[in-house]
Amino acid sequence: MSTLYISHPCFVRHLTPAGHPERPDRIRVVERILEHERFQPLAREASPVATLKTLSLAHPESYIRSIEEASPAEGLLQIDADTAMSPGTLEAAQRAAGGAVLAVDEVMTKKVANAFSAARPPGHHAERATAMGFCFFNNAAVAARHAQKVHGAERVAIIDWDVHHGNGTQDIFWSDPSVLYCSTHEMPLYPGTGAASETGEHNTIVNVPLRAGDGGAEFREAFEVGILPRVEAFRPDLIIISAGFDAHVRDPLANLNLVEADFGWATAQLMDIADKSCEGRVVSLMEGGYDLEGLARSVAAHVMTLMRGG
Repeated sequence: MSTLYISHPCFVRHLTPAGHPERPDRIRVVERILEHERFQPLAREASPVATLKTLSLAHPESYIRSIEEASPAEGLLQIDADTAMSPGTLEAAQRAAGGAVLAVDEVMTKKVANAFSAARPPGHHAERATAMGFCFFNNAAVAARHAQKVHGAERVAIIDWDVHHGNGTQDIFWSDPSVLYCSTHEMPLYPGTGAASETGEHNTIVNVPLRAGDGGAEFREAFEVGILPRVEAFRPDLIIISAGFDAHVRDPLANLNLVEADFGWATAQLMDIADKSCEGRVVSLMEGGYDLEGLARSVAAHVMTLMRGG
């Protein structure tokens, strides 16, 4: 079976203020690198629009409606200091979540071995009813809930290696024993959550913070000691990766020193657990990554590893 790549042209129409790190060129460089000959075996599909019903799996309908109503006809609307809406943002956010759902559908029905959805805006900072940190809808949370509701997945593991803690995903699954959320991230750093002491109501939140200056050795140790044993013991029916690439040494928004090989290694470790636990079912959703070269090289390493398992 093949690896599925999901994206959509609308993602470049989500505009942000001049100089904003979460910019349309992020999608352009990912598309460019995945056009290379070595990625020709990828299956490719366009992200659909997530319906209100689907988004409601992770967010209150009143919140979803408020995002729809806030969508500007022109110009930019600041939701908070970091998060802005343009006329193209709503569709992009809906399709970002829709791509995550499509990835789950294709992987859970064994049409593909695994899937990578490259979308923007990202999702892991979006809480149940709060847009923040460049995020509007929590794509990973919507995907996990969809896997449970539509495909009967009893246990879903979400592994988040974005350099910023996924406070939104933690918020949504804090009291849910059926979803394991594991995160490595730099701390202290935005958004200020993610201490090791934050474990959730059922001990299904696993935070392994890293310190500024840490590199591949510390990252791999965090996985080997803090995360991989917990994922393996959880025996998930699906693994979802919140694949942020802003822990790369080139990234301007943080202070970790990972290189693309570290992301490839982490991908392979999770694929090994998926092979043992859930017939290889892995869905990867792009989160952060703001240095364009670092992002492109990291995505290439990540997707090449996924393809080796296809």
